[in-house]
Amino acid sequence: MSVPIDLEKAHAPKDVDVSAAGRGVWLVKVPKYVSQQWKTCPPGTDVGKLKISKSKIPNKKPDIVFSTFNVSEKKTISSGQSPSVTSASSSSASSIVPLGQVPKVPLTQNHKFLVTNVGNQKLVVMSQARPDPNSSDSFSDKLCVEGKVMQRAECHPIVDSNYRLLKREQMQAHNTPQRQMKVVPMSVPHKPIRERIIYNEDKKAKKTDKRSRAEKNKVMDVLFNAFEKHQFYNIKDLMGITKQPVPYLKEILKEICNYNVTAPHKHMWELKPEFRHYKSADEKGST
Repeated sequence: MSVPIDLEKAHAPKDVDVSAAGRGVWLVKVPKYVSQQWKTCPPGTDVGKLKISKSKIPNKKPDIVFSTFNVSEKKTISSGQSPSVTSASSSSASSIVPLGQVPKVPLTQNHKFLVTNVGNQKLVVMSQARPDPNSSDSFSDKLCVEGKVMQRAECHPIVDSNYRLLKREQMQAHNTPQRQMKVVPMSVPHKPIRERIIYNEDKKAKKTDKRSRAEKNKVMDVLFNAFEKHQFYNIKDLMGITKQPVPYLKEILKEICNYNVTAPHKHMWELKPEFRHYKSADEKGST
């Protein structure tokens, strides 16, 4: 069910908080597995540590290394549970990660920042605070300018033992099929039957089910009772009613019925005039 949208309220001018517009911020592009972890973080959680070391070579940009924290490990530590640390030395007997699950990320993962200048671009970071879901006004979002982009950077992982372990688990998770065969430890009580066997049994049953001829008077009584309900029948319907062989049934029908070869009741049987006894409309109304 779609909720109607008030276009006037949606496009109405809104107040924007620009108190932090002069603050300088960095625009950083991070890998997908890092962003997936950050989405699960509550506000105010430390997600990593940034180390900036100046180069001894003049006119060279400083080296920036960003070490990310494993958010799931930090949660278990804060809750008092014992964390399960995944190390590179214990990766010889690694298990296959099921498809659709995020593979285990090492406790710390080092990344290198490749910093570039913004140039003549003017970029700002804005935030939008969602209103109270119980509120009737769905267009009261608060817009704020969080700062102006001063630097752009790309977060590239440093290829070490932890990163190789992460990529191996990602490949295993991607290559693991969704449907797998499992060995049933106990025997199955009902074995499957081939369709061909069932077909042959039905065919034999049809051959043995030979229709025997009934007395002529009994067959005629059944036909007369059927024609009292309907005026026209085809041969298949009469076979189902009388349960008689086709040649024997046609012999009786030729005596008491006429076969229509023209429309609108083509290829259907009807009682001969001398055997017909249909109630008129007056008789039906009186009854």
